[in-house]
Amino acid sequence: MSHGNKPHDKARIGITIGDLNGIGPEVIIKALSDNRILSMITPVIYGSAKVIAFYKKQLAIEEFNYTQLRSRGQLAPRSINVVNCWEDNFEITPGKPSRESGKAAFTAIKTACEDLKDGFLDALVTGPVDKQTIHSAEFPFKGHTEYLAEFFGVKDSLMFMVADNIRVGLATGHVPVKDISPLITKERLESKLKLMEHSLRTDFGITKPKIAVLGLNPHAGDGGLLGMEEEDVIKGVIADHRNRGKLVFGPLPSDGFFGSAQYKRYDGILAMYHDQGLIPFKTIAFEDGVNFTAGLPFVRTSPDHGTAYNLAGKNQANESSLREAIYRAAALFKQRQEQLVEK
Repeated sequence: MSHGNKPHDKARIGITIGDLNGIGPEVIIKALSDNRILSMITPVIYGSAKVIAFYKKQLAIEEFNYTQLRSRGQLAPRSINVVNCWEDNFEITPGKPSRESGKAAFTAIKTACEDLKDGFLDALVTGPVDKQTIHSAEFPFKGHTEYLAEFFGVKDSLMFMVADNIRVGLATGHVPVKDISPLITKERLESKLKLMEHSLRTDFGITKPKIAVLGLNPHAGDGGLLGMEEEDVIKGVIADHRNRGKLVFGPLPSDGFFGSAQYKRYDGILAMYHDQGLIPFKTIAFEDGVNFTAGLPFVRTSPDHGTAYNLAGKNQANESSLREAIYRAAALFKQRQEQLVEK
């Protein structure tokens, strides 16, 4: 039995609550308080109605109505749906991390993934989690991306930070700086470039994507004076792609590349490590930037911020990145649906 949507239906978008002591619940309530969203999608919050009620009261938000799901997949189409993912009465302590909040965050993700796998959802938006508290025997991962890849049996995926004017993918993700260099291999770069090019074509509708590859070292190695990764690995991978007619350029020194706004001339940018890509991305697109996981069998986005415990429960969190993550998930889902129809 198929539960899939027809291409013209509103996307059913699961939104996991994240860490219930962080700003996740607050930004979800604020983002979904915008009535325009309900005309575009059917939102499904994975967490608990108790948590939503707590923060609604804490933030003194009067107008926020929702429907609690009675049975799996039976969504109210013109309402905010809430899935109660746990029976436990977890204590809510805004701003204070706890093992319980980590356990709750994991339960919400797992429940949403099961619904995705069984066809009850079309896309997933994940609220921010605390990597310290969520880490457990059930969740031995560095983050959402690694968990989702394993759950859905995907060999490789790409952390792809996207906004209207810039898209940055990471060759390496959540790894210590000292471990980056050995991970810059021909196989890894080829896989990440393939994922990026495929995503730019299928998810963003760019027929012949133009991709910039950044160097690992200062000045992109300066011809070997400042490191050999560019000479030994990166240049060869780029040459192979160029020989196959791909528009792949580099390796480019990242400081000048971003400083002189060269990034505006490319559809995608492959950074070699986390901070090399995320510092310029967040500087350029902090309010509307979204974390998108390319290479999964469904659309997954998340806001480009963390749990921000220092703001939790104070009505100071900005929901714009989460709202953008929801809009972006809906647009990406629609783009993929259109691709299916064309085929």
